[in-house]
Amino acid sequence: MTRFTTSADGTEVAYSITGSGPALIIVDGAMCHRMFGPTTELASVLDKNFTVYTYDRRGRGETGGGATPWSLEREVEDIDAVISEAGGSAFVFGVSSGAVLALEAASRLPGISRLAIYEAPFVVDDTYQPRPADIVRQMNDMLARDDRSGMLSTFMKMVGAPGFGVAIMKLTPVWKKLKLVAHTLPWDLTILGDDGRGSKLPADRWTVKVPTLAMDGGKSPEYLRNAMKNVSEVLGADTEYRTLPGQTHMYKPSVMAPELVEFFSRAQRAAGPIA
Repeated sequence: MTRFTTSADGTEVAYSITGSGPALIIVDGAMCHRMFGPTTELASVLDKNFTVYTYDRRGRGETGGGATPWSLEREVEDIDAVISEAGGSAFVFGVSSGAVLALEAASRLPGISRLAIYEAPFVVDDTYQPRPADIVRQMNDMLARDDRSGMLSTFMKMVGAPGFGVAIMKLTPVWKKLKLVAHTLPWDLTILGDDGRGSKLPADRWTVKVPTLAMDGGKSPEYLRNAMKNVSEVLGADTEYRTLPGQTHMYKPSVMAPELVEFFSRAQRAAGPIA
């Protein structure tokens, strides 16, 4: 069942709840939402241990584009609104660009008690080509021409999808679904910022003060694994870095779920029994 909560600027954010236990909010990556991507399947595996909140980020699914113009601050406020629905405190798990958004939220919101992230898509060395400096402008120019296919093609090639794979995808129903959310690509690219474009992340990029689990996949590209190592270094001593054997950027929920259960359950064990 879809529910709605009102964000600080008046935007109605769509979300769903499943399971019981401590609250866990999942933050999707680029173009994904509750009905498109791995979130719903992951929630169904986690709901034996947590009350899982999945939500549609701005411009996706049943959440509108926003009552005010998009900004990183508005997306953080959307997470805060979902945290309020969860009772004011929650664990958070972010994936890909959603991992970067989750890091920004954890730096600003007191309601995030533990954080897990998977493969924030930075490029921190020469193992992969950095994002073009003007990629957001390119995307906005194509959007102004309503060239959503062009936006998708540019994005797919930038992240390493082979040309023939993109050509085949254009012939499938998935392409039409992706076109519906292509306008959100400049937003996700803006969240990444200018950091991680071929050089190490600045030591003061985030001010996360909660226990954090930073993960990557053993079969993911080297640049993503190097990025997550750098993220964990920036976050400091209260961060655990872990590689999931056999996983790629498109992780299997059956593999991810036990990692999240183990990490987030530590908070419950540390709190001890309720008197």
